[in-house]
Formats: sequence, C-alpha cells, structure tokens
Amino acid sequence: PLDFRKSTAVGDRIDAGDEQIAFGGGYDHNFVLDGWEDDGTLRAAAVLYDPHSGRKMEVLTTEPGIQFYSGNFLDGSDFGKSGVMYEPRTGLCLETQHFPNSPNEPAFPSTVLRPGEIYRSTTVYRFSAE
Repeated sequence: PLDFRKSTAVGDRIDAGDEQIAFGGGYDHNFVLDGWEDDGTLRAAAVLYDPHSGRKMEVLTTEPGIQFYSGNFLDGSDFGKSGVMYEPRTGLCLETQHFPNSPNEPAFPSTVLRPGEIYRSTTVYRFSAE
C-alpha cells in the first residue's frame, strides 16, 4: 500500500491492513525521491490526477523527500466550498521536505545550516486540466 510508483487511486489501499497505515490512521509517510541530488534541480515528486474531471496536479521540488498525509485527523470542524465538512481522509497534503530525524541520521541529506550559509528550496505545484 505504500508503493505509488505506478498510478493508483489514493484510497484503494488505505484500509488494506498495513501496520504502518493503521498506526497513523491513514497515510502520514515520508517518501524518498529517486534521483535526488543536492544541485538545486527541480525534479518530479508526485502527480495527482482525477479521471472524472481531468484535473491534474504535479509537484516538482528541489527537496529530497515528500510527506504524504491523508487528512487522517480532520474532524468535521472545518468547512470548505459550499459548506462541505472536512471529515477524516477527505483531503490530502503533499509536503516537500528533508527526511524526518535528518539531524540524527548521518546517512540522510544534511539539514544543518551553518552561520553565513543560505538555504534555498523550491517547490512548484502545477495545475492543469486534460
């Protein structure tokens, strides 16, 4: 259920009994992006597509990872367009970032910023319709 290298509906495997997904009440996982190098190049991180409307969102980033959160703790107290309540799993977040616990993991890309250094990061959320 955590393999999104091939196109799949987000909700198809969320209740498949995976221990990690059950622990978080849904997806709340960081994914390592293939081919990442610390060179400032924008790379594809994710594509979301709705076959019914043709809407598509592409995420490109200079970051090494992307956190996918499936709105597991939305509780209906927030309202969207036309007064629609946001219930659990009625939304998702794709957050580009370094990996959790990076400062304590020498094998992970560094998150240390020394005095005088400049941190730059770019993320593009590109929307289109087909």
